[in-house]
Amino acid sequence: MSITCFDRIIFPFSDTDHFTHDPCFSACPVQFTQVRSEANLTGTFIRVPYNMKHQALTEEIIKVFYRVYNALGYGFLEKVYENAMMIELKNEGLFAVQQSPIDVIYSEQIVGQYFADIIVDDKVIVEIKAKKHFGSEDEAQLLNYLKSTDKEVGLLINFGPKPELSRKVFDNSKK
Repeated sequence: MSITCFDRIIFPFSDTDHFTHDPCFSACPVQFTQVRSEANLTGTFIRVPYNMKHQALTEEIIKVFYRVYNALGYGFLEKVYENAMMIELKNEGLFAVQQSPIDVIYSEQIVGQYFADIIVDDKVIVEIKAKKHFGSEDEAQLLNYLKSTDKEVGLLINFGPKPELSRKVFDNSKK
């Protein structure tokens, strides 16, 4: 069985006893959420620690990500996935903004400007990739976006040959 590790661990579903014997689950209290979606997601369980910042919102965004991935698959440009995500986020009743500017401030002056792919409900930055695998430079990009804004949670999602995602948090108290 393969395990993908990030803030959430996704397991292929076989039976519930399989989860109770996994040593990863003894570290903290968890709840199990069954994702009911199309194709390969039916029966997938997600390990979700309690009290994560914007937990419900990030779960909705992740469901949208998999819905778009299942429909479009791999091979399109990032902009195609971004536009599809916007359609689905709006269908879910979520407020989302595309290509939102992010100013980088140094010594009280703007020294650069970047654009977040999507910001959802003015709380979560979603950075979209469409490549084989995302790397440390992609995670650094998202963390820098979080450092440069008042947003504390970001999702890095990759529409690669296999779907990938990473959830990043950067507390405003550290800024």
